[in-house]
Amino acid sequence: MGIISGLMGNASGTDVEKVKKEYGKLLGPNEAVVQAYQWIRDLLIFTDYRLICVDIQGATGKKVIYHSIPYKSIRHFEVESTGYFDLDAELRIWIADMDKTPLVKTFSADADVYQVQALLAECIGKI
Repeated sequence: MGIISGLMGNASGTDVEKVKKEYGKLLGPNEAVVQAYQWIRDLLIFTDYRLICVDIQGATGKKVIYHSIPYKSIRHFEVESTGYFDLDAELRIWIADMDKTPLVKTFSADADVYQVQALLAECIGKI
């Protein structure tokens, strides 16, 4: 991931093996990391059962929020691709029992947003 892209708040793909080692304690006994996308400090982890949003808080990063979203709770989602002047792509996810505001994640141009939406569709389709 480029440092400029990360500073702008855009995610790009990250090393799955590194994510497994660092966040393996969050996973169930039969749960596996499928893919992960990282911002400067925050992370979006796709497992075979759920989506995990890792939100690192504060200047020191000691406080962390782990938001777990089971795929069965995702009502619908949309992907907005990059354009000529808008170089970032967005993923919006609507979650059951939440207000009408979707969860929004921004991806850099080097992250294949079509792969992200295909992965999410596949994960949702398995439940």
